[in-house]
Amino acid sequence: MNRELWEKAVAFHGHECPGLAIGFKACQAAAEKMGVGVSDDEKIVCVTENDACGVDAIQALLSCTIGKGNLLYRDTGKQAFSFFDRTSGKKLRVCLKPGKNKDMDRTQWKRYLLNAPVEEIFSFSEPKFDLPERARLFNTVVCELCGEGAPEQKIHLQDGKKVCADCFKRYSRGW
Repeated sequence: MNRELWEKAVAFHGHECPGLAIGFKACQAAAEKMGVGVSDDEKIVCVTENDACGVDAIQALLSCTIGKGNLLYRDTGKQAFSFFDRTSGKKLRVCLKPGKNKDMDRTQWKRYLLNAPVEEIFSFSEPKFDLPERARLFNTVVCELCGEGAPEQKIHLQDGKKVCADCFKRYSRGW
């Protein structure tokens, strides 16, 4: 285990925990299997399927961030991360194997994660979706109800007015 990188992830996250260790090892898997490291701009893209502690390791170690547009959230709740290298075209989905921690406390689980080979911790596959397009800049449109600005792709038409997502009243008839 690279102690210096672990300490960098811990400093970013604020404490040590098994969840951070999952993200740390996912970064290690991406580095070993794809040859990736810190991402300049949007070279490396990560699509995370969870919003848990491990995502902080992805941000700290690979420099994938929501603000840069190379960290995207796909809410499946799974401990899974899909990595894309825009330069080489390589892609890899890393998913935590279930059930390994059933007989361990949190400290034992964290220690196991940090020291086990990535092949023991994760299953590997190709992502079932394409590389997301690069981040784009959009014009700001002012909501005609609240007066706040929102990017044009988030604006809705309602009763002939341009309205933001907060002011938009969804219409649904059930299921």
